[in-house]
Formats: sequence, structure tokens, C-alpha cells
Amino acid sequence: MKQINTDIAIVGAGSAGLCAAIQAANTGAKVMVFDENHKAGGQLFKQIHKFFGSREHRAGTRGFLIGEQLLQEVENCGAEVHLNSVAYGIFDGNTLGIVEGEPHHETHYAVKAKKIILAGGAKENYMAFPGSTLPGVMGAGAAQTMINVNRVLPGEKIIMVGSGNVGLIVSYQLMQAGADVLAIVEGAPKIGGYGVHAGKIRRAGVPILVSHTILKAYGENEVEGAIIAQLDDHWNPIPGSEQDVKCDTICLAVGLNPMTELAYMAGCQMAFIPALGGHVPMHDEHMETTVPGVYVAGDITGVEEASTAMEEGNLAGLSAACALGYIDEAAAKEKEAAFLNRMAMLRSGEFGERRRTAKAEQVAAFHNYQKGIGVKDGE
Repeated sequence: MKQINTDIAIVGAGSAGLCAAIQAANTGAKVMVFDENHKAGGQLFKQIHKFFGSREHRAGTRGFLIGEQLLQEVENCGAEVHLNSVAYGIFDGNTLGIVEGEPHHETHYAVKAKKIILAGGAKENYMAFPGSTLPGVMGAGAAQTMINVNRVLPGEKIIMVGSGNVGLIVSYQLMQAGADVLAIVEGAPKIGGYGVHAGKIRRAGVPILVSHTILKAYGENEVEGAIIAQLDDHWNPIPGSEQDVKCDTICLAVGLNPMTELAYMAGCQMAFIPALGGHVPMHDEHMETTVPGVYVAGDITGVEEASTAMEEGNLAGLSAACALGYIDEAAAKEKEAAFLNRMAMLRSGEFGERRRTAKAEQVAAFHNYQKGIGVKDGE
């Protein structure tokens, strides 16, 4: 099998992977980025809303425009981006197996890298209930792809399950695309996403039903309606509270799980941290895992917003380049401090407290493991 050598190989061309590539390539390192999709940018090209935060976080800019900016920066810095390229394994600690191209015309080769950055993102959770396999039940991310990328409306009368930021944002975007969002159903007693997103939904007249769940979907060959019900304090359906809602689409925004398969294959030690989406790779302050030379960034380290993923990508790319000697430690520390400060800002306040605590637990797990202190990792 053909082998290609590079300084830094990055798996994932989303917000984290692109930022890692920019930081590393700008130091002079040879960088290769691999992504299984036809277009780089990850989730950014599905995000038509404006970002929050500071100027450094590109506040006021719509997500797809940020994606275009990052792609231009990647092109300017000289990093190689390989699309339609699946990294199917890590071998011998520093070699990626790659399949590139369309089915039946693909090329197989190996990439030996001095450093590897895993930035593969996360995948949607699913929620099983009677009728959940009917056509018309889909993840909120799939619906967002249909309307914002493919310009196809998934349905006309929609129920959204989940009131986190994904559920709230996608609901509003579905309405912008012409759909009628009948209700947002949330099992918890309070809304999970930001108040600014919930406010837009409520002003549009969409009810957000907290302490509610979906009991079943029904229909002959596709979704024709759903039964929802109120929950008591123990998360049990309250008899007599059932409502029959006629709909043709049910979108599930019930969380994300980090895509940790390659990290497991590389031998990275994991910590089970529910607030970050489940099992996540332990890493230090420089985003390096327990496997020397393997770094992580973005949702694989714990599900957060794109702005945080970009900062983690910045940090991982800089750290990998510094470890290879492409930037001196003093200059790297100055840039690193700026990245860490901006990440702290993103995780500040009431909404960021849970993530701030969880990320500290993740780093602490890394150091405990290095010291030989037992860590619960779900095994």
C-alpha cells in the first residue's frame, strides 16, 4: 500500500479541524486534513444564524460565512485538504488508513504522521419509541441539512423533541424554510438551550412543552401523528394528559455523542463524563491525549458550540506544531494563553458552569491517569 509522510495529519475538516490546520500550517508544518464529506466546513455550512461571543469568536457573522472564511484561511496557509476521504483506522500509533474517492473508484493509502489531531465531531443520539422507525422521524441535524444545505423541506407540520440549542435553532430555521412547527417537546422541567433562542420561538407562537414526552408516533406508511403526554416529577407519563398531535415529521434533538472510534483504536484512555456526551478522551491542557502525539479537538472532546471547537482546534494545532519545533515555546505560550482565555470566556457564566466543571474533570482525569491514580472510565 502506498504511504505518504506528513508532519501533522488531521481527521475532520469541521470548525476544530480547520482551525487546527490553520494554526499548524502557519508555523511551516506540513499539514494534511481528511474528511469523509464532499465539502469541508462541517456543521458550519448548516448554520445560517449569527454567532454570539466576541470579535475573536466572529460574533455577528453567520455560521456558513465563518465556514467560507476558514476555508479561505486554510487555502492561504497551504494545508492540504482531502475530501471524500475516510480515515478508517490508526495503526502503530501514528499511521492513518485512508480510503479516498467515490465507491468503486476509491484509492487506498496510508498516512504516516509525526502528530495526529482527531477532530471528527459528534453524532446525533436517537430516541426509541413505538413508531420511531416510521419515515418522517429523523434527527434534527438531518432536518437542518435538508433545509440549509439541500434546500429540501423535510415536512410541513413538525414536532421537535428536545429544547437544547439544537432543537431551538433548528425549529426556528424550519419555520424560516416554510414549515409549521407545532410544538417543542422537552422532558426536563426547564428549557435546555439559551433564553435568546427560546424567546424567538415563543414570539413566533410555538409552544415549548416542558415536562412532556412523546409516547408514540403513528401512521400507515409514514408519520401521520404523535401522542405526547405530560410527565410527573419522576419522569412518568401522567394518565389523562395525552394529546394527539397531527403531524408529518418528528425531529429528534436529544443530544450528541462524541465520535471516539479512532481515539479508541489509537489506545487513548477515556473518561465517562455525562455532561460532555459520554465517554471522551482524557487530554491535557494542550489537547494531547494519553497516547503521545495524538491530540483531540472539538466535539470529540465533549459536545459544545462551534466557537469552542474552533478554540480547541487552535490550541491543538499550535501545540502539535510547537512539539515538532516549528514555533518556539515562548511564542507558543503567548498564543496559547489567548486561546485559553477565549475558551474560558465561552465557558463562563451560568450556562457555562456545567461545561467548565466537566472540562476540568476531563483534564484532571488525564493527570490522575498519568500519576497512576485509578479513574472510572466506564469499562
